[in-house]
Amino acid sequence: MATMSPLSRARSAEPAVADRERSTGELLSDVTSDLQVLFRQEVELAKAEIKEEGAKAGKAAGMLGGAGFAGYMVLLFLSLAAVFALASVMDEGWAALIVAALWGIAGAVLYQRGRAKMRTVSPKPEQTVQTLKEDAEWARHPTT
Repeated sequence: MATMSPLSRARSAEPAVADRERSTGELLSDVTSDLQVLFRQEVELAKAEIKEEGAKAGKAAGMLGGAGFAGYMVLLFLSLAAVFALASVMDEGWAALIVAALWGIAGAVLYQRGRAKMRTVSPKPEQTVQTLKEDAEWARHPTT
């Protein structure tokens, strides 16, 4: 085991002595700046994560949009097939009118159900408002 010379021991002790001689204000300033750096780094990390997740969500939304368009095209061609099938037993105009009426009925039913569901939606986050009220009450009258 190597022994340290007195000069080496004095040099290694110098930073410890210097730290003891620093004022509380300097130490507090260092801690504050370290916390600021840490906070900035955390914010940058959050931004990077949000950007990455946003890109993934955008791609997924594009795929869902494509699927919606494909579904629309399927319904369009199925409707045309229904018109042609009905046209084999009746006039083409009446066949198209029947298919259009069926789509009108489906649209009206979906509209009514959607409207009823929309009436149950609250634009105000009730639970958050209640929690904030409780927090404000606690801040005014803290329990000791």
